[in-house]
Amino acid sequence: MARRCAISGKGPMSGNNVSHAKNRTKRRFLPNLRTVRITLEDGTRKKIKISAKELRTLKKNS
Repeated sequence: MARRCAISGKGPMSGNNVSHAKNRTKRRFLPNLRTVRITLEDGTRKKIKISAKELRTLKKNS
C-alpha cells in the first residue's frame, strides 16, 4: 500500500539521521496520513487517505 495522499500526492521523502558524532545514515520522512470518509456527489461514501494538512484545508473551505 502506497503512503501517498489522495489529494495532494504528497509521499515519503528521504534524508539522514545525524548522530551526535555527525554519523549519517539514511532515513525516511513519512507523511502524516489520516483515513477519512468523504461523501461523493452520487451520495456514496468512500474512504481515502489524505495528509493532515489537506484535511485542515478541506475543513477550512467547507
